[in-house]
Amino acid sequence: MGKPTGFLEYERKESVAEAPLKRIKHFNEFHTPLSKKEQERQGARCMNCGVPFCQSGILIKGMVTGCPLNNLIPEWNDATYTGNWDEAFYRLRKTNPFPEFTGRVCPHPCEVGCTCNLNGDPVNIKEKELSIIERAFERGLIKPEPPEVRTGKKVAVVGSGPSGLCVADYLNHRGHLVTVYERSDRVGGLLMYGIPNMKLEKTYVKRRADLMEKEGVVFKTGVDVGVDVKVQDLKKEYDAIVLCCGASNPRDIKVPGRKSKGIYFAVDYLKAATKSLLDSNFTDKKYIDAKGKNVMVIGGGDTGNDCVGTSIRLGCKSLIQLEMMPKLPDERQADNPWPEWPKVCKTDYGQEEAIAVFGKDPRVYQTTVKEFIANEKGEVCKARLVKLESKYDKKAKRNVMAEVAGSEYEVPVDLVLIAAGFLGSQPYVTKAFGVDVNQRTNVKTEEGHYKTNVDKVFTAGDMHRGQSLVVWAIREGYDCAREVDTALMGYSNL
Repeated sequence: MGKPTGFLEYERKESVAEAPLKRIKHFNEFHTPLSKKEQERQGARCMNCGVPFCQSGILIKGMVTGCPLNNLIPEWNDATYTGNWDEAFYRLRKTNPFPEFTGRVCPHPCEVGCTCNLNGDPVNIKEKELSIIERAFERGLIKPEPPEVRTGKKVAVVGSGPSGLCVADYLNHRGHLVTVYERSDRVGGLLMYGIPNMKLEKTYVKRRADLMEKEGVVFKTGVDVGVDVKVQDLKKEYDAIVLCCGASNPRDIKVPGRKSKGIYFAVDYLKAATKSLLDSNFTDKKYIDAKGKNVMVIGGGDTGNDCVGTSIRLGCKSLIQLEMMPKLPDERQADNPWPEWPKVCKTDYGQEEAIAVFGKDPRVYQTTVKEFIANEKGEVCKARLVKLESKYDKKAKRNVMAEVAGSEYEVPVDLVLIAAGFLGSQPYVTKAFGVDVNQRTNVKTEEGHYKTNVDKVFTAGDMHRGQSLVVWAIREGYDCAREVDTALMGYSNL
């Protein structure tokens, strides 16, 4: 259990982030890992609680507490505390096929559930996970492990994001012949083009894809299933098809002036920036340039924050980030006790950088766009904003955010990035396969299952559950793989 008194003797320590004004000069990851000795000391803080919420992965009031993958966190904390890093890796890989991804981009609900979080600072779990997997790569513990026996069954996975990669990884190790179709030019889906390089360097995505290829997974990039490949041809060739295309249908803003030039969806902005970075280090100019522009980001989530950080690195002149809802409190309130997810204000890396560059937090709360105003060339040049307040709606029988009369004002804007979330799967894919969708346009299945209404067709990840965390996509990928395996073999040993 680590050290019985470790949580009393040692304070939580985290990797040191490069100063904002330095890190905005590049697109690389910017944290310096803790030393091996300090990592082992941090492992001593784990108490191996009688009820370890850190690995529970349960929903409380609709929000997750603990790891959805049920990672054996107390076990690998104890292993690192005693210096047995190899054992820590073997325990970690039992539940998580891609710790190098979750260790970088997961918002660590495991730490939310840590008992130390009740009256102090949680155990540093996320960084421990990352240090274990990277040390395993360094020590050569991770090598290609192709299956010794093949079943002869063929599976097509459409989409190479975290859920698609997970499905492919498990089914390949089971012995099935797996081919992954990806419409982009590189493997990784959300991991490659949805998450900026400074949060997840793409060398790590390629490293994992290369390893999977050596183990027998076939990747076909630049192939848009439903457009370049006919669905009926896939059904003839494969014994099962798994749709892992993500929730890539962005939510739009319907206001006057929306068709003005210079207004983009965040997903297109981030993809163009990462692709240009990887292809040419921006010399090809095939990205949406923010240099010298007044940038407005609409949406306060992770994607909005990524747009803030990317725009600053690309040299924007000013930046404003709109949030419809009120600012969350800085500390937990009495009605939001542990181990619930803490509903508190979070200042992420992008906002930190904006504060350092412009001297203030870019977020403007309880505000939305009323109208976009274009110049004579049809380019957006201003936005008319309006303040919002919470009011009870008798029809809806709930509080809604309503406009405050007389609160309108204008701001200069040259580039608008819409990061207002996603509405589910893209219709051209679901229609091509003929799968049923729910009201949110997520692919419909029976509760707790992954088989669609179409024979031999399954689904997993954001396409199934809606926009969510990478760690949930991985969990769905594992559960879906087990269901596919059972359908193909009559049982599953996954």
